[in-house]
Amino acid sequence: MLAITALLLILLLSLQLLARRGSLAERVLVIGTGPLAQQIVAEMNGAGRLRHRIVGVVDDVGLDGGPLAALLAGPVAELGSIMADLRPDRIVIALTDRRGRLPMKDLLTARVTGVAVEDAVECYERLTGKIAIESLTPGALIASRGFRRMRVDLTVGHALCLFASIAALIVFAPLLAAIALAVKIDSPGPVFFVHDRAGLGGRRIRLLKFRTMRPSAGPTSEWEKDNTDRITRIGRWLRKYRLDELPQLINVLRGDLNLVGPRPHPISNVDLFGREIPYYSLRAVVRPGLTGWAQVRQGYANGLLEETEKMRYDLYYIKHMSAWLDCRILIQTIGTVFGGRTAVAAGARAPQRVPSRLTVGALRP
Repeated sequence: MLAITALLLILLLSLQLLARRGSLAERVLVIGTGPLAQQIVAEMNGAGRLRHRIVGVVDDVGLDGGPLAALLAGPVAELGSIMADLRPDRIVIALTDRRGRLPMKDLLTARVTGVAVEDAVECYERLTGKIAIESLTPGALIASRGFRRMRVDLTVGHALCLFASIAALIVFAPLLAAIALAVKIDSPGPVFFVHDRAGLGGRRIRLLKFRTMRPSAGPTSEWEKDNTDRITRIGRWLRKYRLDELPQLINVLRGDLNLVGPRPHPISNVDLFGREIPYYSLRAVVRPGLTGWAQVRQGYANGLLEETEKMRYDLYYIKHMSAWLDCRILIQTIGTVFGGRTAVAAGARAPQRVPSRLTVGALRP
């Protein structure tokens, strides 16, 4: 028994060593050097990424510098000879302008001989769990294999949400009562914070939360970062463990929310986000959720750039809605609650700059 265990341990260590050296990594050739190509190369070369190895990039433009200059293998017209030299396992097509530029004969030969050929948008989606909305065209969106959910699936899914919310309200009733009492004792004001949000089809819903801030004396920004001085002692603890969201189980019973879905945005922000964020209107085609893919992958947003980043995750969820993905999100949400931390996926990159012109926003949407 000890000998078998030792052999398995040696095998695992050997596989790990080979993976770190890149011996087991998939060899990837990228066609294009634009922004999307750069993002894909950065994702594949990121810390902890052992599954892929970029062997070169192909483009007709010259690169005087930048992250891809050292990887440039030659022009698109020489793709056939480049493939013979670099022997890729996968080719990612990331050309910004493809009209008349793609050597279809070489790509067909690659496909027939077992080389995977993948569009850059789909590759980015697979790597990151989000959709590159800036590179997504309406035609590609319409023809996508995703964004399809049978009415019976939606009905059954919502029925399960109702059952689960009833069970949760019964189980957490003592906790809800204790939190309500603590909120009332800690600071003056109502127990609940009620906020107008956009629900399914853009319908106005009244979202419930435990109050975590002192009432404002006048108009104030809705961004969380601008209101930290108003957070109460019990409110800081509730936010840390996401317990302020528990009253939204009542919203699930009302039919306003599902357990999982894109988080509902404040009504006051819908017009702004609709103008600034591509494909924003698609959020309204599904029932919003108590938790969502964007929440477990990125966390809360404090600016328009961060909201756009979350939209990439929301669109991915809408495209790939399934019971399995919902279960995965719920498990990660539970981990976030018990860990008392903001869930940010490994490798997720939050935007570094928030536009100064933005004066309204979502208070912890």
